[in-house]
Amino acid sequence: MTASTAKAFRWLALLLIAFGIGVIALGAAEQPSNSTDMLPDDAESTRVAEILEQRPGEDTSAAIVFFSTTDESTIDMADLGQRAEQLGGPLIPSEDMTAAIVPIEVPAEGLTDNVDLVTDIRAEAAEGLPDNVTSQVTGPAAINADLSGVFEGANFILLAVTGLIVAFLLIVTYRSPILWILPLLVIGVADRVAATGYTWILDAVGGAWNESTSGILSVLVFGAGTNYALLLISRYRDELHNHESRFDAMAATWGPTIKTVFASGATVVIGVACLLLSAIPTTRGLGMASVFGIIVAFIFAMFVLPGILVFFGRWVFWPKVPKLGDSVNHKFWDRIGEFVRGRPIPVVLVSLLILGAASIGAFQLETGLTRSDQFIDTPESISAATDLEEAFPDQDATPAIVATQQAEMVTTSLEEDGATVTPQEPAGDWDILQIAGPDTAELRELLTGTDALVGGTDAQLYDAEISNAADRQVIFPVILALILVTLMVLLRSVVAPLIMTATVVLTNVAALGVGWWISVGIFGFERFDGSTPLYAFVFLVALGIDYSIFLITRAKEEAKIVGTKEGVLRSLSATGGVITSAGILLASVFAALGVLPLVVLAQLGIVIFVGVLLDTLLVRTILIPALVQILGEKFWWPAKLDSNIPANEVSEDESLKV
Repeated sequence: MTASTAKAFRWLALLLIAFGIGVIALGAAEQPSNSTDMLPDDAESTRVAEILEQRPGEDTSAAIVFFSTTDESTIDMADLGQRAEQLGGPLIPSEDMTAAIVPIEVPAEGLTDNVDLVTDIRAEAAEGLPDNVTSQVTGPAAINADLSGVFEGANFILLAVTGLIVAFLLIVTYRSPILWILPLLVIGVADRVAATGYTWILDAVGGAWNESTSGILSVLVFGAGTNYALLLISRYRDELHNHESRFDAMAATWGPTIKTVFASGATVVIGVACLLLSAIPTTRGLGMASVFGIIVAFIFAMFVLPGILVFFGRWVFWPKVPKLGDSVNHKFWDRIGEFVRGRPIPVVLVSLLILGAASIGAFQLETGLTRSDQFIDTPESISAATDLEEAFPDQDATPAIVATQQAEMVTTSLEEDGATVTPQEPAGDWDILQIAGPDTAELRELLTGTDALVGGTDAQLYDAEISNAADRQVIFPVILALILVTLMVLLRSVVAPLIMTATVVLTNVAALGVGWWISVGIFGFERFDGSTPLYAFVFLVALGIDYSIFLITRAKEEAKIVGTKEGVLRSLSATGGVITSAGILLASVFAALGVLPLVVLAQLGIVIFVGVLLDTLLVRTILIPALVQILGEKFWWPAKLDSNIPANEVSEDESLKV
């Protein structure tokens, strides 16, 4: 880039911002709403849902109104009978007459369409009740309505919290009351462009997404985009010490920075694109949305922000305006480098010991959230389901739905095993049975040898857990192989990529271990959601390798001048501050997922928070530089760098002293 090109960036920035505002103004595409979007097409519960669509008329779901007394007295069933007629369902009293239920059929158009209807049912059921009688609404329709309802305003809260975190850390990083505004505004626009654009892309290709997709995408764009902005601004500030013209400084900044950021962004894109291999539609949707989000973040950080910075000039760094000829001070990171140089073997051993100890928890974790464990704050539909099942032992708020063409045999077999079987309206050639009693795994085992298919809300959770486990078996090795090959091409080395990939795996396992202990010991979560290890692994591998790329690509530049051992220490000194700031920012942004109402997002935020901090503060700062000190030029094997190694460089024997 030349100074004249840097000047032209001002107009390019305005053009891209105008385009971004146009995309935002377009608004998001209408979200598809299908309860099977979180299931593979060939899952048993998906097949049951497809069979149910063969019923004549519109699809229906069930809302169950549960009445109970607060003082264990009996209920006036005559009064409730009239109320049940108004609600449109039969009144079913409990044996001790202290509780009653009214099951109601409601339209089943998806997860979000029944929110208003369920709200109306709750209001109608509660109106005019005696003081000692309460009403709650549960059932599949109510659970889906609550799942949708808990996100009302949540993404706005996430956006606000994320923006405040980014603003605070940018102010701390640059100690300027002005500079933080520019990257925050640029990445904020990028976030909104990504949040709008991905819905139209997925809509065009028939992809699926849900409310969680938007939350994860937002923190990803803010985290990655601000990281790229930090790298650009850090190098730009250094170059302002070397160039009188801000345009010359940006010209000297942009070329080396975009190479590093492009390599980093491409690696992240390759990593998150592995989610497209998932059998679950919403996971594939998240992968596609994440790819789009990283591309948008890259474009705005590297093509919009430079123009904004040169437009305003040096004064945006006030009160610490970089002046021509001033030296750049990295004393803290120089001391870290000297510590690593002096004792590389103990540093490696202690680092591995820390990661190994942290990894223990990863072998203790259990996955598979029940329907009652999915929410951070338990909604009415979940608490009502628990109360209903205590008052009606033979009922289930979310009964299994069995489709079979051998109804008589299946009914007899299940009733002999103590299940409650209720025939439902047939669907085409299939008889439909509603089953209360056994859980999904037990029910499927009981029906082995028949043509029966088991579906329903709990079966869908069960199938999703199995699918997530299968996805991990496919995606984990693929993403590691792709990242490894990408690093080999980027660095033209075998040893360096193997070391970098191995450290990312260790960091990931350690993050899962610590995340499990925090989830169980502090937050009281009994299990991980099945998607948490998958999402955490993909994002930590993709994003965690970023910081090693930033360090090692700069080290390779320096190694050509001063040799590999000194080069990595110079790289640590030059990039230590900005990468540490970027890592703390990224970790904090992902931790903001905890403001959303689902346990899976809180768990994901915890694991990624821990993983990014481990990678930033331990692996990139201590472990990798120490390994380079041990290996020396062998780190680049089989490549050989054309370097001019000073005669006074520390010898290999001296560098390995303990």
